[in-house]
Amino acid sequence: MNLDLYLKEKKRLVDSFLKKYAASQKKQKDCPEQLSEAINYSLMAGGKRIRPILAISSYEAVGGRSNNILPVASSIEFIHTYSLIHDDLPAMDNDDFRRNKPTAHKAFGEATAILAGDALLTDAFNIISNTDADPVKLISVIRELAHASGPEGMVGGQTVDILLEGKKVKEDDIVYIHTHKTGALIRGSVRIGAIMAGSSPEKLAALTEYGEKTGLAFQVVDDILDITGTKEELGKTAGSDKAKGKNTYPSTFGMKKSREIARRLVNDSVKALKCFDSKADPLREIALYILSRRN
Repeated sequence: MNLDLYLKEKKRLVDSFLKKYAASQKKQKDCPEQLSEAINYSLMAGGKRIRPILAISSYEAVGGRSNNILPVASSIEFIHTYSLIHDDLPAMDNDDFRRNKPTAHKAFGEATAILAGDALLTDAFNIISNTDADPVKLISVIRELAHASGPEGMVGGQTVDILLEGKKVKEDDIVYIHTHKTGALIRGSVRIGAIMAGSSPEKLAALTEYGEKTGLAFQVVDDILDITGTKEELGKTAGSDKAKGKNTYPSTFGMKKSREIARRLVNDSVKALKCFDSKADPLREIALYILSRRN
């Protein structure tokens, strides 16, 4: 398959949904104009939309065919965007730019940026609850997304990352940070697609393993790219994590072992899909793409 064309097509679908959301939100009389502008500024700032695409790919791998996956998948981008807005704040990473644009708090002020993140977080669940799909599935999706993004997932990982910043950490600490801060939402994205498609327990377990391995591999490779090149996905310059005393895989395991870990994780993630046919090829190719990233 041509992964580049696949990613472009799925990104186009997600972007189209997000643009419709942005257009409809501008018409909402009860939403303050500055808040609406900050939300849309951050949501449409770019990015590869990897998380919603993984949800769509997982959905298709299980045999899903309805367009109902699009709003649910796109809601994951709301969660991801809110996390980026908050990560950039002075109290956390204190970044002035993301994807070559001023960060939300630089463009709109800290208070509005915080509230824009809050709005995106809550609206993600509003979108899911208004999706025309089986309510039982939607409840499972809401539970999954809340778990992946909350204190036992992304927020928990971010907390430990901040608490241990500048300190020498154990290997278990860095694994915890990465599997929760980044891996949890990627794992959740894959599981959400499977849940929406009515996956069997066997296939859901296989996709869960795929999501866990792929999610961790994504962050390991991102750590490597922070040293070797520009991190386009996060939109930050090389060396930014090291300069802030962030704990990364290379700083904990060394560059050579980090590359070996990433390679093993990707290989294991592909092996986890052995019970799937060619419908899962996009998932396989995305895992290999993560390993081959140069920016």
